[in-house]
Amino acid sequence: MKMTNATGTVLLAAAVLVTAAVRAEDAVTNRLSISTDHLSFYTNYVSIYTNHVSIYTNELTILANRLSLSARFGFNISGKFKGIGNGLFTPPAPNPRRTPSQPGRPNGDPYNYDDGYVLADIGGSLDGLTTYWGYDSLGQISGNTVLLSRSTGISSVSGKDHSADPTLGGELVYSRQLGVIGVNERERYGLEFAVNYQSISFSDRSAYAANLTRLTDAYAFEPGTTPPAPPYQGSYTGPGFLLNYLPTGPSVTSVVPGGTVITGNHRFDGDLWGCRFGPYLEFPVTERLNISLSAGLALGLLDAEASWSESATLPSGGIVGTSGKGSDLDLLYGPYARADAAYDLGKNWSLLLGLQFQTLGRYNHNIAGREVELDLRSSIFVTVGLGKSF
Repeated sequence: MKMTNATGTVLLAAAVLVTAAVRAEDAVTNRLSISTDHLSFYTNYVSIYTNHVSIYTNELTILANRLSLSARFGFNISGKFKGIGNGLFTPPAPNPRRTPSQPGRPNGDPYNYDDGYVLADIGGSLDGLTTYWGYDSLGQISGNTVLLSRSTGISSVSGKDHSADPTLGGELVYSRQLGVIGVNERERYGLEFAVNYQSISFSDRSAYAANLTRLTDAYAFEPGTTPPAPPYQGSYTGPGFLLNYLPTGPSVTSVVPGGTVITGNHRFDGDLWGCRFGPYLEFPVTERLNISLSAGLALGLLDAEASWSESATLPSGGIVGTSGKGSDLDLLYGPYARADAAYDLGKNWSLLLGLQFQTLGRYNHNIAGREVELDLRSSIFVTVGLGKSF
C-alpha cells in the first residue's frame, strides 16, 4: 500500500515536471521568435538607409541650374576717325601777317594772300595801278607778272587704327541643363543665357599731313622793268614800284600735297551692353574639372560718344581750328563661340575660366562732322569668375 502511494506520488511529480518542461520550451521558443522579429526589424532599417543613399545620389544629378558671375577682358578691338580736317576752315583763311606801320596806316593792314598782298594805295588805285603791294620770294616772278596765292581749303584725311585693348567689363550667365548623353551618360547639354557689359575707349593724338588747296592770281607789271628784290613791302603812300591793282585773267586753283599738318585730339567712348543665347555641351575631364562649349547669337547695344578738336598752320602762318562732339545709339548683332573650364571647389561652387570669340561687325557713324569707325568683327574675351550650381 505504501509502495502504491509512493508510485502515485512519483507519477504525479513526473507529470508536473513534464508540464513545466513543455512550458519552459514554449517560453524559449517565444523568446527566439521575439529575437527573430528584432533581427527582421534591423534588416528593414538597413533597407531604409540604403534607399536614403539612393535618394541622395539622385539629388546630386539633378543640380541642373548654374549661375555664374565673371570679370570680362576684351581684346582685338580697334577704332579710328575719318574725315579729319573736313571743314577745318571757311575762306578767307585767317592771316596774321600785316603790312608795316606807316603814315596813314599806323597799324598796317592784313595780308590778303599767304605770300604777299595787293591793296589800294593812298589814291585808291583809280588808275588801275598800286604801290601798296608786296611779295616773299623770287619764285613768285613769272614773266612780267607776280604770282600771289592764298589757301582756300584743306583735304580731309583718314586716321590710323588705334587699339582699345584691353577693354574691361563683366558677364552674368544662367545655364540650364536639359539632359545627358554619351555611353556613360557623363556628358551634359543644355541652354545658356548671358548678359554682359564692356567699356570701350580709344583716342588719337597723331599729326596728319594733309593736302592744301590754293588759289593763285597773277598781277602784271610793266614789261622791261624789274620788281624790287624780295622780300618786298611797298608803301601805302608811295612812291614805289607800280603793279596792276587787279589780277590778269582768272584765278588758278591747285593742290599742294602735304601742304599743311593737322594736329589735334580725337576721343571715342562707348558702353556696349550685350547679351548672348545658345546651346552648350559640357563633359568631364577629371573628377573635378569640366569643359563646356557653346555657340549662338550675340546682341550688343552700343551707346557711343565722340569728341574732337583739330588745328592746322597755313603757309601764311595763320592757324585754323575747329572742334565738335556728339553721341549715337546703335544695335549690333552677330555670332559667338565660347569655351569654359570649370573646376569644382566643393559645395556646388566652381571656379570658371573662359575664352570667347564674338563678331558684331563694324560700327560706322558720323558724329558732328567726323566719321567714327569701331571694329568689332573679331573680338576676343577672356572671362574669370565663380559659378554656383543649384
